Amino acid sequence: MLNTLLTLALFAAQDVEASELTALLAPEAEVVKLAGDMKFTEGPVWLPKEKKLVFSDIPSAKLMEWSESGGLKVFRESPNPNGNLLDREGRLLTCRHGARDIVRTEEDGELTVLCERFEGKRFNSPNDVAVKSDGTLWFTDPPWGLPRQREGKEQPGHWVFRLDPETKEVRVLVKDLCMPNGLAFSPDERYLYIADTGGHGSNPDESLRQLPPTVTAYEVRSDGTLKPKPVWKTETRCDGMCVDVKGHIYTTSGEGVTVLRPDGEIIGTIKTPESPANCCFGGDDFKTLYITARTSLYSVELANAGCEIPKES
Repeated sequence: MLNTLLTLALFAAQDVEASELTALLAPEAEVVKLAGDMKFTEGPVWLPKEKKLVFSDIPSAKLMEWSESGGLKVFRESPNPNGNLLDREGRLLTCRHGARDIVRTEEDGELTVLCERFEGKRFNSPNDVAVKSDGTLWFTDPPWGLPRQREGKEQPGHWVFRLDPETKEVRVLVKDLCMPNGLAFSPDERYLYIADTGGHGSNPDESLRQLPPTVTAYEVRSDGTLKPKPVWKTETRCDGMCVDVKGHIYTTSGEGVTVLRPDGEIIGTIKTPESPANCCFGGDDFKTLYITARTSLYSVELANAGCEIPKES
């Protein structure tokens, strides 16, 4: 039943870790089911002006929307959309598996294709995107959207890219991950965090196929590249992610949302009824964590606000 509070164990950790995780939750916080009966939900993003959440239902080829006043509705049809985010001007960015591109929704509702190829070859299936305060887009390109993760593949690897929307330049940032997925910046943008869901036989580089799932922190250089040696790397199941103003990292895993300290140490996991794929901050105070989990949408109230993207003055 929608909007029914679910009585759940919110975490499973040692006493000290449990106390630290509890401190990140709002008083008496509970996981709430907001909507259900979808196929595979992903890519939530909060639209503050409209006070609603937009997210993907990938197999249904739809972007959905949810709000307290309007409930669940179809936002628009879309070719197997995945990650969504707002750019610095508040425009919706969408990674589309089916079209193998990233598009921007303009104020009049028209779509602008921002990128679809690198060095003349089509992307695999852009998965998730992070926006830096300089307006650049940083995104992952695993082959999850390709039939059997192989058919139609043109790129020689599963890489992480950077797009400058002004110059249209696309640069490769990371090549040595197996299945790069969610990504997010630290609050000061000194570091980029990237989730790698781990070993998968579709990676063209056989040496990467046995990699464990990890979250990795890379230092961001002033020229828009990453230092190749990671600052830290933590083995954990992971997928989509977001960051709060204190620098805590929230990444979706098998049992719920796993929370990491800024130094990569795991604090614990906020348990969810279904295995989640992505999460984002939203709500009037930006302290609501929205969680897309298989067929449903959930939320939980947190103590800290999410890290917002700086807007142009």
